[in-house]
Parts: sequence; C-alpha cells; structure tokens
Amino acid sequence: MRRPAARLVLLCLGCGFCSLFYALSQRTAHNIQTGHSVLTSAFREGEQTGLGDRRLQHRYETPFKHEAEAMHLAVVACGDRLEETITMLKSAVIFSRNFLHFHVFTEDQLHSDFNTTLNSWGLTEKFKFNVYPITFPSENAAEWRKLFKPCASQRLFLPVILKDVDSLLYVDTDILFLRPVDDLWSFLKAFNATQIAAMAPEHEEPRIGWYNRFARHPYYGKTGINSGVMLMNMTRIRKKYFKNDMTTARLRWGDILMPLLKKYKLNITWGDQDLLNIMFSHNSESLYVFPCQWNYRPDHCIYGSNCQSAEEGISVLHGNRGVYHDEKQPAFRAVYEAIRNYSFGDNLFHSLLYPLELKLKKTTHTYCGRIHEVFTRQLTKSIEDLYARQPIVR
Repeated sequence: MRRPAARLVLLCLGCGFCSLFYALSQRTAHNIQTGHSVLTSAFREGEQTGLGDRRLQHRYETPFKHEAEAMHLAVVACGDRLEETITMLKSAVIFSRNFLHFHVFTEDQLHSDFNTTLNSWGLTEKFKFNVYPITFPSENAAEWRKLFKPCASQRLFLPVILKDVDSLLYVDTDILFLRPVDDLWSFLKAFNATQIAAMAPEHEEPRIGWYNRFARHPYYGKTGINSGVMLMNMTRIRKKYFKNDMTTARLRWGDILMPLLKKYKLNITWGDQDLLNIMFSHNSESLYVFPCQWNYRPDHCIYGSNCQSAEEGISVLHGNRGVYHDEKQPAFRAVYEAIRNYSFGDNLFHSLLYPLELKLKKTTHTYCGRIHEVFTRQLTKSIEDLYARQPIVR
C-alpha cells in the first residue's frame, strides 16, 4: 500500500505545480497586455492633449549599457561654433539608445560654456563628456591650426591623442542626428578585415563633383570622400602602415601627416579632408563607404535630388556652407532651429516634429524644400521608436 500512496502524493504535487504555473503565466500575460494598453492609451491621449508623451517621461525610462560599452563621439569646435555644437550634441542625446561619451576639443575660452551647458542637462544616465584643449604637434603647430578652418585639422590627430579609445565617431559641428547614433555606430561591425574607417562620398553625381573636376591631388574613388562624418576603428588606425606616394616605405598614421602636408599644402583646398582623400586614395582597401543618407548635404538637393538612399529618410543632416544660419537653404535651417529650440522632456511630436513640418511646407520654393518629406521621414520614425521602446517602470 505504500507505493500507491506515494504515487498519489506525487500526482497531487504535480497537479499543484501545473495549476500554479498556469496562474502565473496568465498573470504575466495580463501584465504585458495591460502595459501595452497603457502605452497605447497614453499616445492617444497625447495626440488629443499634447501631454501624453510628456507624462510618459515620468513613467518610462530607457535602459543604457554600461559606460565601458559607450559610443565615443568627438567634435572640434572653435570660433563661433558653440551653439551649433551644442545643438549637434543634443540631437545625439535625444535618440541614442546606448550610453554616449563625448570628446569635445575646443578653445580655452569655450571650456566653461561647454561644461555649464552639458552639465545643466542633468542626463548623466545617458552621456558623459570630456572637454579638451586644442593641441597640435609643436612642429608646424601654427600651420596645422590655420589649415582650411580654425582648428579643423585637429581631427587628424585624434587617433594619437585619444590613445585609450578603441573606436570613435568624429563629426563636424554642423551635423544633426535624425536617428540614433547607434545605427551609425553599427557600421563598425560591417568592416572587413582591412577596413579602418568609414565615410560617405563627396558627391553621387560626377557632373557636379568637385574633386573629379578641380582637384590637383589624388582623391578617393570617382568623386572623393567627405570627412564631416567619419567613423574610425582607432585601434586599427594606430596599427596600420600606410602606402603613400612619398616613399616606398609604409608609414604609420602619426608619421604620415606632416610629410603629406609638406608635399601638398599648395594644392589642397579643403584642408584636412583633402589629406584624408590623398591617404585613402593610396589605401582604398582600408575605407568602408556608407550611403549618402548618413551625410546629407545641400549638394544632394540644390540641383535636384541626387541621393537615392535618402528617399527613405535622411539619417544624418550635414549643414555645411553655413546653411543653418542664412536664408539660402531654409529647409536645412528649419531642421536646425527645431532641434536647437527643443527642450529635453518636452513632447517630441508637438515641440519638435509638428512645428518643423509646418516650417518645411514654407520652403517649397527651393529645390531642397520641394522634397521636404525626406527631412522628416526618418525623424518621425526615430521619435515613434523612441517612445515605443521605453519599458514600463512600476
């Protein structure tokens, strides 16, 4: 009789566990469905009142990876580029999913302004930053400082200065992120064994290209490359020996810059960008080229649309030629002003996207304005994704 009794006890225990498991699974399913309903309801309320997304700020928060896995972003800001740089950094913070580490290289008189502004955001869970002085090799420092634009050639020395940084995204001050930095950072995983950096072409249309028509020096590919957005595997850069047209011996990054400047300084127009073109023209296997939607400039629309990848939406806007600050390209200026005027915690739809869409509709007298949908297509998706991925915090 003992064996049947034992079996009966085991059977009862098994049934009890099954019942408990079923109850827990039902409760979990209910919680998931409730969370989804709360999010949907909040968005609907936000559409009606303009307050829904702001309320979500207090109930939802985005998880970030540990600082050791941070995305490193560098910028060089001199002269009157403070506001422009701050706006660029703001655009990076708004949408990024993972932790950011900013490396700001700037003149001494701007250090306090950068520190004060970035600290005032109070978003230490989303980014950290360091502010550095402008430094060039003592030999020919004055020449490097004046090359093309004030301090612009500082970017050439980042692999030497930031020795402990494995990978880095360098951007000009006039860059705006319309989608998470994470998506651009992911191109590092697409590098093959020989590639050390990624940039976009200078032009997609050779008939309006500058390098293929006017350059007096070697350049990459058919139309050259633009260095306003440059993703770098710094470890590979520091290890590589570069082919060149100055000596049969290959030279490391830190050793090739000055000889290049001495040889070509009378033939270069765009300064450090020209030097990068020369370098990668002899080492084309080392460059990954990403589509123009990741470095979209006025040249892509002022003569008619010639960036096919941007038809799905601009990912990174590059307002070169000062178009954020004049009336020549009002579509670019509208995007800049919308992000500049946005305050963290405000409703992104009502405080950024909707006012921007209204302004863009007033720019249709320009070629860029006629295709103004490309300026908001990816931005809209980025905002929707930002709120959709925020988990419930109870």
